[in-house]
Amino acid sequence: MAATSLAAAGIPVAVVNPRQARDFAKAMGHLAKTDKIDAFVLARFASAVGPSPSAIPSEEAQYLQALLARRRQILSMLVSENNRLQVAPTPLHKRIRAHIQWLRKELSRADSDLDRAIDASPTFRENEALLKSVPGVGPVLARTLLAELPELGTITHKRLCALVGVAPFNRDSGTVRGKREVWGGRAPVRAALYMGALVATRHNPQIKEFYGRLLEAGKPKKVALVACMRKLLSILNALMRDQSIWRCPHALTP
Repeated sequence: MAATSLAAAGIPVAVVNPRQARDFAKAMGHLAKTDKIDAFVLARFASAVGPSPSAIPSEEAQYLQALLARRRQILSMLVSENNRLQVAPTPLHKRIRAHIQWLRKELSRADSDLDRAIDASPTFRENEALLKSVPGVGPVLARTLLAELPELGTITHKRLCALVGVAPFNRDSGTVRGKREVWGGRAPVRAALYMGALVATRHNPQIKEFYGRLLEAGKPKKVALVACMRKLLSILNALMRDQSIWRCPHALTP
């Protein structure tokens, strides 16, 4: 990866969304796309926008990313094969079941590889323990955050929500007030955060109370759950920033 090589050489590098750079090119009137045009547009984009240097994952984090990506691929294949089993002719069931069994073993091996990758890094071990101290945060969410969101604990809550794709964006024009929506961001992080927030609405006292208040106020369940995702992300960001384990704010102090 070019960004990793540049960062390793001590050169600040900003990784930007390709859509953002392409939209900038179109705004300049460059509809064609060649290497020469791309180089010119990126130079102008950097000069005009001035993107901040990105947090480049370390080699350990990149390896963890690869393991997590492989785990997601295996899970996707398991779902596909189980679905095929429901509609495939009976003579094919034996082969499909054999593949499902192999995929389950491969999933177990992927989980073991993830365990070893975490255990091999003192930083990963400590940070995973911090994140998992929050009810609702399991191994998958904690490891996804460690691998896919290196900015956690180093930037503001609003910027972090925008990176993940859980920040609501206005769609207003004049007196018209459009419906605010969340979009974009890092899909693997958002998917893991969704499951974590769903569990937290049942087992995390702070998130559970927050979720209940939103529902009582008439918020749709989906809107309330996205708000819980932002709140959970805010809590985790603060923990990583302060390097302190989670303590329930309603817990009685002796």
